Amino acid sequence: MITYDRLFVGSWTEPSDTGLLDIESPHDGSVIGRAAQARPADVDRAVAAARASFDSGVWSSVAPAERVALLRRFNALREENAERIAELISMENGSALWFTRAGQPGLTRQANAYLKAAEEFGWEETLTPSDPAAPFRSVVRREAVGVVAAVIPWNSPFSSATSKIIPALLAGNSVVLKVSPENSLSMGFLAELLERVGLPEGVVSVLPADRETSEYLVSHPDVDKIAFTGSTRAGRRIASIAGEQLKRVSLELGGKSAALILPDADIDKAVAGVKFSSLLNNGESCIAQTRILAPRERYEEVVAGLKELVESLKVGDPSDPDTFIGPMIRPDQQQRVRDYIRIGIEEGARLVTGGPQVPEGLEKGNYVTPTVFADVDNSMRIAQEEVFGPVLVVIAYDDEDDAVRIANDSEYGLSGGVWSADEAHALAVARRIRTGTVTVNGASIGFDGPFGGFKASGIGREYGAVGLGTYTEYKTVTI
Repeated sequence: MITYDRLFVGSWTEPSDTGLLDIESPHDGSVIGRAAQARPADVDRAVAAARASFDSGVWSSVAPAERVALLRRFNALREENAERIAELISMENGSALWFTRAGQPGLTRQANAYLKAAEEFGWEETLTPSDPAAPFRSVVRREAVGVVAAVIPWNSPFSSATSKIIPALLAGNSVVLKVSPENSLSMGFLAELLERVGLPEGVVSVLPADRETSEYLVSHPDVDKIAFTGSTRAGRRIASIAGEQLKRVSLELGGKSAALILPDADIDKAVAGVKFSSLLNNGESCIAQTRILAPRERYEEVVAGLKELVESLKVGDPSDPDTFIGPMIRPDQQQRVRDYIRIGIEEGARLVTGGPQVPEGLEKGNYVTPTVFADVDNSMRIAQEEVFGPVLVVIAYDDEDDAVRIANDSEYGLSGGVWSADEAHALAVARRIRTGTVTVNGASIGFDGPFGGFKASGIGREYGAVGLGTYTEYKTVTI
C-alpha cells in the first residue's frame, strides 16, 4: 500500500483536509494506495509560496545556464527511476506496462529537446536598427511570465507534467502543478524527485485535486499563466476564465484524428502501424488516430486487416508483459466507451469485431472490448466525437481530394497520419490536412518541433524552442 498523507507545497506539508482518497486499481478495483487531496486553502498556500519565490528572484533571477544544469539533473534522476514510474502509472491508470515502459525514453527526448532549446535560446538580444541613422538601439529580453498554473489530465501524467514544468522552470517561472486524483501515486513520486533535485522552496508545488479545486486555482488572482491539457469542454471554460482575467493561456485539448491510407500504401504495414498510432494507451490518448480513411477500391482489405489485428491483441492485466490493452481508468470511462459502441450500432455502422460487452473473465475491472466499425459515415457521432477508448472507425473515400475533405471534416485538429509508398507524395498530402501534427508512414511525433492543435484541439504549442517561448514575456529596452 502506497500512502501520501502530505502535500508537496514547495516542501512536504500537512494538508488542510487530513482525509485520504482511496486509489483503486482499474484492473480489479482493489485499493492500491491512499493520498491527501488539495482543497482551496492548500491552493492559496501553494500560490502564495510560488508568488513569494518568484518575486524574490530566488529562481527567476538565476542564470539560464544554472537552470538548465538543475533540470538536467532532474532528467537524469527521472531516468534512474524509469521502471518505478512505469509501474506506478500502470497500477493507477490501467495503462499496459509495455506502453508505460515504452514512454520512458520519450520523456528523455522530450526533456532533452527543451534543454537544448534553452541552451540556444535568445534570452537577450541586441537588434540592429532597421534605420542606420537611428540614434538608439533595442535590447530584447525574454523573461519569465511569473506564477504558472499547470493543469494536466490523468491519461499520460508524467508526459503531461514534464512537458509543462520543465519549460516553465527553464524560463524562470514558479509552478503550481494540479494533477488528477487518480494519479496521486505517480505524481507523489514526481514530487519526491523534484524535492531531491534541490529546487528552491516554493518554486514548485504538486497538488492532486478535484475539478472544483482546479477551477479555484486557474481563477486565482496571483496566477499569471495557465497551461492546460485536457478535454475541449474544460478548455473552453479555462479560456473564458483566462479571458476575463487577461491571463496568458495555452491549451492542449481533444482530438479525433485521421489515419489516411493512400491507394499505393502497403496495407499490412499501415495496419501494423495503426496498432500503435490508434490503440496506444488503451485508446485513451488525445493523439490517437481512430478514424481510418481507406480507399474504396481497397476498403475491405483494410477492414479485414484491422479485424485480424484487433482480435489478436491481448486484453487483460496491465502488469502482464503480454497485455496490449488494459482497462479504462474508471468505471464511468468504461461506461462511456461502451455507450459509444452502442451508439455506433444504433447509427447503422457495421460491427466488424468487438461490441459493448465486457471481455469474459475481466468483469471485476474497467474493461471494454476493442472494437472496429466499418461502413461509417463521417457525420456519425462515432466519427465526430472523441470516444477515448479502443474503438476504431473505418471510412471509405473516393479519391485523394475526398480523403482530405473527410480528414478535415472535424471540429478537431490535433494529430493525423498519412500512409503511402511515395514519401514525397505523402508529405504533399500531409500539408493539406488541417491539424497540428501529421506523421508519415508511422513516424513518431518529434519533440524539437512544436506540438499542439488547430481548431477545437487547442491554443498555443508545446515542445522545443516554441514551447519554451510560451513561458516567457518579451521586454524591449531602448538605449
